[in-house]
Amino acid sequence: MSMMEQTNLAGEDEDEMYSGFNDYNATLDTDDLQHDESFQKAVMRTSHGRRPPPTGKIPGTAAKGRGAMPSSMGRLTTGQAGGEMARPMTAVRAAGYTSFGNRGGGFDPLNQSGPAPPLEPKPEDTPEEKIKQLEKKVNELIEESCFANSTGDLSLALEKAKEAGRKERVLVRQREQQSMGDSINLDLTYSVLFNLANQYAANEMYNEALNTYNVIVKNKMFSNAGRLKVNMGNIYFKQRNFPKSIKFYRMALDQVPNAHKEMRTKIMQNIGIVFTKMGQYNDAITSFEHIMSEAPSFKTGFNLILCYFALGDREKMKRAFQKLLTVDLKVDDEDKYLAHSDDKQYNLVVEVIKNDSLRQNERARKYEAENCIKTAAKIISPAIEPTFASGYDWCVDQVKNSQYLDLAHDLEIDKAIMYLKQKDFNQAIETLKSFEKKDSKVASTAATNLSFLYFLENDMAQADKYAEVAMQADRYNPSALVNKGNVLYTKGDFEKAREFYKEALQNDSSCVEAQYNLGLTNKNLKRLEDALDCFYKLHAILRNSPQVMYQIADIHDQLEDTAQATEWFMQLIGVAPTDTSVLARTGEIYDNEGDKSQAFQYYYDSYRYFPSNIPVIEWLGAYYIDSQFCEKAIHYFERAAIVQPNQVKWQLMIASCHRRSGNYQQALETYKHIHRKFPENVECLKFLVRICSDLGLKEAQEYATKLKKAEKAKELKDQRASSGTRRGSGRAKREGSAGSDRETSAGGSRKPSSKGRRSGGNRLDLDDDGKPYQVSNKQEIDSTYSDPLGPQMERPKTAAAKRNEHDELFDEDVGDDLLPE
Repeated sequence: MSMMEQTNLAGEDEDEMYSGFNDYNATLDTDDLQHDESFQKAVMRTSHGRRPPPTGKIPGTAAKGRGAMPSSMGRLTTGQAGGEMARPMTAVRAAGYTSFGNRGGGFDPLNQSGPAPPLEPKPEDTPEEKIKQLEKKVNELIEESCFANSTGDLSLALEKAKEAGRKERVLVRQREQQSMGDSINLDLTYSVLFNLANQYAANEMYNEALNTYNVIVKNKMFSNAGRLKVNMGNIYFKQRNFPKSIKFYRMALDQVPNAHKEMRTKIMQNIGIVFTKMGQYNDAITSFEHIMSEAPSFKTGFNLILCYFALGDREKMKRAFQKLLTVDLKVDDEDKYLAHSDDKQYNLVVEVIKNDSLRQNERARKYEAENCIKTAAKIISPAIEPTFASGYDWCVDQVKNSQYLDLAHDLEIDKAIMYLKQKDFNQAIETLKSFEKKDSKVASTAATNLSFLYFLENDMAQADKYAEVAMQADRYNPSALVNKGNVLYTKGDFEKAREFYKEALQNDSSCVEAQYNLGLTNKNLKRLEDALDCFYKLHAILRNSPQVMYQIADIHDQLEDTAQATEWFMQLIGVAPTDTSVLARTGEIYDNEGDKSQAFQYYYDSYRYFPSNIPVIEWLGAYYIDSQFCEKAIHYFERAAIVQPNQVKWQLMIASCHRRSGNYQQALETYKHIHRKFPENVECLKFLVRICSDLGLKEAQEYATKLKKAEKAKELKDQRASSGTRRGSGRAKREGSAGSDRETSAGGSRKPSSKGRRSGGNRLDLDDDGKPYQVSNKQEIDSTYSDPLGPQMERPKTAAAKRNEHDELFDEDVGDDLLPE
């Protein structure tokens, strides 16, 4: 039978395996046996009790040999100095510990009982210790200075660097006083000066920085200090002192050993850039060509192409572009980031590294390479061939034969954009149509741009067609969904357009075009709260967009939240202080609230920036008449008469202002001038009759006769209009009347008010009895607000449309908008 078979394992329900071992019978306790008299007597009767006792061995005891008196236990006793506790009789227990506890003194064989002696006082810091502490403090100040610089607190960083310099000088003096000059820490001195120079440069104190660098460079005890001349060259470059910058770069290049190739390459790159700034392209080409032969990079290759372009050398531009395409991106295969269906452990690793810092660095380098190649193609394509199209085709062919094959489609898209910039829409459309049979991503991008082009040409059928094509190629393309929504918006189908905008936002929550157009759609559907929510979200992305701020203010105004509307219009004025329509709208709000002084201020500011806005001119004129300053009102009505010379209303207002101010002779001359220009105007003839009668002039009868004829002609005209022979009877009846209920604005047609509840202001009328101008009851004046963004503001945005100041959301170039994201 094996050993394991004989082993009994405890089960879950059994008791503890080792339980009970600590339990014992009290009769077996031997701690108190030496005090048990019966036990001791029994021991004395045994041979153990009759043994001869050993002599005492403790040093200093008074043992007297074998003649000593035996103890009660048959053993010789030892001397006990000072009445201390007896020594244990056996070696079972540790020396100095008995069952009597601490009732006696502890074991002290050397008679050293008593309190411990006090510690020796710490001696004062020696000079070496002081110097060591001061060095530590200097290092701490340098670290604090660097940390402050990294957090952007440049002034604090400079202050810490200066303090470190002061303490370091104190440290040097102390070493010299202690005759320790040979042990000066040169590394610490170098660190202090170098950090101080850097902080001076960061605070743009360039002269101080140069002086500090000179202290380091001229000190022969600092090894490798010559390469700091690169920093000095950078400072001269910032000061635009290019000759000195090149001088110091070359001095640094001479002092950097050939083994440090990367640093030498960067210095030569700086030299080439400085030559480019100076216009010495041949010298710059020498530096760039050397770099491209030793350690090629995309930035250097791109700069070399620019230099050849500046010199107009076509063949060298082509060779430089080909050289650019051979630069190694030094990025591993993208397949390593693809998940494997059969390896869960590998998939977890892929998820971790998919967006780590190394992956982000690879993306940044790839983006830099693509941007350099695409930009270089745009630059040289018009220069290397007779036409830019043939030049672009050459660049595309070169890219297709290189390791950057994926960029070929993007370059062809860019070619279409170049056609757009040259206003050659037909060629742009033909180029984009060639992508219909390409892979889904490229086809979706091309179809999106085609839809945009047709939308600009107002060809909604073709725009709708290619929007559908783009969505079929890539349903998750937010630009395609926005274009589809725009087509439906233009047709007035706001509900369906709203669904497409919402779907675009689900695919890309940062699509500002979809967010803005969704807000406009909700606004048209009278869902003002939803529209307000959309524009608030957009405001969080575009903090200073005047269009978004205007929409928020306008919706608050429509919701009759005057306080919020006023607040947002004030913010909008802070962003766009010269927008005349916003100023007029703010003045209108204050006018509705009864604050005439504030309203006048904003209307006047609007007039200063745009003195031809008829509603603003009329409000200002009415304000001065209401304030009994008719002479000042004349200036504004004269401006209105210049803007609308065929509108008799403004001439009559000028004459009435002269009359109200008591200048009857000037009023008479004005009325005569009006009569010569508008001989059939009844109101003018009434005033001429009235004023001539008051002045006792003979022309009164003549004007009375003309007045009767004009009234008869007007009655006949009204009769014909009422019989249906002439349309627009209301306007014909009111034509030429200064007291008409609604006058036309600039251009002959009144713009509708942005709100139906506008009220307030003073209405200028002429009394029927021919009395001078008086202020009638408070009625609405014709000073309606014109939307600052114009009627086109409500037009939905295309995903790549060219925006202007009021019509669209962004002020970008069409070509940039067409680039696929």
